[in-house]
Amino acid sequence: MVARRWFPRLDDVRDLVADQFGAGRRVVALDRLVGGSKKGVYRLRLDDRTTVILYVWAAGENYWPPSPTVPDDPFTDASGAELFATNHAALAAVDVRIPQLLMLDRDGRYLDADVALLEDVGAVKLESLLDRDPAAAAAPLATLGDALRRMHRTLGPRYGKLAAIASGVASQRRRPEDIVVDRALSHLHAAAVRDARLADAHDRIAGHVRHLRGAVAERATYGLVHGELGPDHVLVTPAGEPVVIDIEGLTYFDVEWEHAWLRMRFGDAYPLLRPVDLDPHRLELYRYAQVLSLIEGPLRIADTDFPDRRWMLDLAERNIGKALAVL
Repeated sequence: MVARRWFPRLDDVRDLVADQFGAGRRVVALDRLVGGSKKGVYRLRLDDRTTVILYVWAAGENYWPPSPTVPDDPFTDASGAELFATNHAALAAVDVRIPQLLMLDRDGRYLDADVALLEDVGAVKLESLLDRDPAAAAAPLATLGDALRRMHRTLGPRYGKLAAIASGVASQRRRPEDIVVDRALSHLHAAAVRDARLADAHDRIAGHVRHLRGAVAERATYGLVHGELGPDHVLVTPAGEPVVIDIEGLTYFDVEWEHAWLRMRFGDAYPLLRPVDLDPHRLELYRYAQVLSLIEGPLRIADTDFPDRRWMLDLAERNIGKALAVL
């Protein structure tokens, strides 16, 4: 747990605004947006009523405590300015709508942290639009589905983070489904320490994971996946454009990983995304592995000073029910 967290204040961003927009424009408000757990997200309001978004990657903005990890898990430590910059360029190259990047500073010129300044595309999440007006969400969902198919058909012979592949350090020693199994079992072990029901069912859950793995055939091509794309990670502009955010986890991996998450997060709206063809056995293994992840992660962060602890505990409880239901 971080004993004392520091967050930027209005005076801390005045030089940044002056350098980017000129001395004639001033920042009049700095609003910290809720929901982030690995980086800080702020809306800067300027004196001409325009707004921009500021990302801050600093230790005090990351609420996640350390945990045991699978060494070659490509979804580990999916945060940071370098990943953001690499992934932003990759998504732009396949015509996925993302917020325009206005400035990236990794030299500490403005704050004692890496920062990025981005276009403000608004505050309307696809999640809230689906809740209040499903008919209005249909067009953004279809456009998002087109973008996802472009991503998932952008294939590569190696899996891993884009920056790691580009630098030649991405590990390829094992099949991705074996990484997912180890990841799932690691999450199970850690969660069982915190919940007696999981401790009691530990061996049966582990056996179910291995049973699902046994049905998966080998494959060696990988698509471009967001990693945890839900309707809360898509903003909708006033013009109805879906804009993908939280892109640091972008990875070449099995597209079934993405679709296991999409099916869970989009629910009844998922078919409107018109998914690509999928391997049902791989999909079910990845779905169950993600259930275990959504137990361990929320229970772990709930032990910290994360501001919405109750939400995390409720998320873990829902997924404990899913994990036990199949046994």
